[in-house]
Amino acid sequence: MGKLWKWVVGAVVGVVVLITGGTFVYIHFIEGTAPAPLTLDSAGSTSQTSSPATTAATASSTTTAATTATTTAAPAPAGAVTYKPTSASVLGYRVKETLFGQSNEAVGRTSDITGSLVMDGSTVSTVDLTVNMKTVKSDQSQRDGQFNNRIMETSKFPTAAFKLTQPLVLSTVPSDSTVVNTKATGDLTLHGVTKSVTFDLAAQRDGANIKVNGRIPVLFSDYNIANPSAGPATTADNGVLEFLVVFQKGA
Repeated sequence: MGKLWKWVVGAVVGVVVLITGGTFVYIHFIEGTAPAPLTLDSAGSTSQTSSPATTAATASSTTTAATTATTTAAPAPAGAVTYKPTSASVLGYRVKETLFGQSNEAVGRTSDITGSLVMDGSTVSTVDLTVNMKTVKSDQSQRDGQFNNRIMETSKFPTAAFKLTQPLVLSTVPSDSTVVNTKATGDLTLHGVTKSVTFDLAAQRDGANIKVNGRIPVLFSDYNIANPSAGPATTADNGVLEFLVVFQKGA
């Protein structure tokens, strides 16, 4: 009986070691490292392979106008220029997850972004963006299935949106050599729920285009989003919405 008990204990320990060891190998060697966070130099980085993070120079911070704009797009004032997102734009989520004791980052991204930005000199009066959430993809089809069904319910809520509610008055017009840092305030709509958010962003001119980069912390319960935890994979109750929107002059 003693030998049988030792065999059972040994078998259980062996299974645990196999699971945790196998999970470590899978996450760190097979699945690979999660993509680096989006920066102003990440245009077009929708692939799930890792890329080195880059650091942008920091310019003086800017102020946000105190007046509140309407959430509907207003006609562009005289001298204003309207910009549209290009296919180099990227938006996605980043969530920390744990699988059998091994830490990992789940990342999903899309370039299916539409909308507009209106800028007159150093003032951004309008930002109105819509994202097709059905096109957000990670490196795991099973994770994408959970995202589209149980978590984000994209059949009911196919889009996410952001609308600027306070104009941005920049300290300087973005140039090729200068990164302008500021805070933006607007309405973020996820999973059919709209919340006012304020977050840091960086802007830089790239030739005739303007690049805008930032991260918005998201507490899942604020948007009635189901916790992504499923089976052996557990996550925190929050994540990050990260973006790099590349704007070009549009009609």
